[in-house]
Amino acid sequence: MDEIKVFTGNAHPALAQSVAGYLNIPLGKCEVFEFSNENTFVRILENVRQRDVFVIQPLSSPVNKSLVELLIMIDALKRASAERITAVVPYYGYGRTDKKDQPRVPITARLVADLLTVAGANRLLTVDLHAPQIQGFFNIPVDELTALYLLGRYFEEKGLSGRDLVVVATDIGISKRARDLAAKLKAPLAIVEKRRVGNDDKAETLNVIGEVESRIALTVDDEIDTAGSLVGVVTTLTERGARTVYSCCTHPVFSGSAIERIASCSVKEVVVTDTIPVADEKKLAKITVLPIAPLLGEAIQRIHTGMSIGAMFEQQ
Repeated sequence: MDEIKVFTGNAHPALAQSVAGYLNIPLGKCEVFEFSNENTFVRILENVRQRDVFVIQPLSSPVNKSLVELLIMIDALKRASAERITAVVPYYGYGRTDKKDQPRVPITARLVADLLTVAGANRLLTVDLHAPQIQGFFNIPVDELTALYLLGRYFEEKGLSGRDLVVVATDIGISKRARDLAAKLKAPLAIVEKRRVGNDDKAETLNVIGEVESRIALTVDDEIDTAGSLVGVVTTLTERGARTVYSCCTHPVFSGSAIERIASCSVKEVVVTDTIPVADEKKLAKITVLPIAPLLGEAIQRIHTGMSIGAMFEQQ
């Protein structure tokens, strides 16, 4: 592993440190800060010439600052003659803007892909994209990992599996991943039909397809943002007779009033990963955060050595 280097910006240094620990290498040294005029400055403090470099930076809050830091770091590494630069973006911000669903709107997920490529990234490593077709926005290789097996293992160890459980997709778009989790937990699948209202992060729950009465429900989504949808789904499932409702997602965005909504609703436990840092004040007793570093570390090791990424999940 002498030729591998792992760097990070300011978005999630704790995750990068954990990944470096998994790889048993020191975290790369660099300066990443903002001048008083809000210009971002980056300086790589060690030799990266002909090295295999991985930059770990989720596009989390503040999203635009995290994105610009990542782009400038990639440019600095390219100009320092790194052999290969892999952008490790555990949470791909702007992923929800993946299509023109209204007149005269952008496809920002494609724009971010172009920016990363032009900056000099040779490869993207990410986790649970909001829409799998985002991979097609890139002209460089994309490795998309999934936290489903990590989340599934957690609930298996809690004894939540079998016909007493129902896995609930929080909308039709997540139904394939929810079906995979349901198969892992040997449980039936239900799907919540909902409609997004306008551009203000509000969604209206319309119907539940599947049987949830007298069962333990486990809702699945790729991210929890303001938690408005989560509260609506939990309320609907409870009204339909679900005994208890658990929830899981990969990306804990937790923006706006999310924590207050989770605290006040009847969901028993919300299980997430740390693709995005969860501040101490947001760590409620009912929120469980699972570490994603071993998954990322194993993928980085496999990319570096030319091994299969898909093989990581074949025995899960």
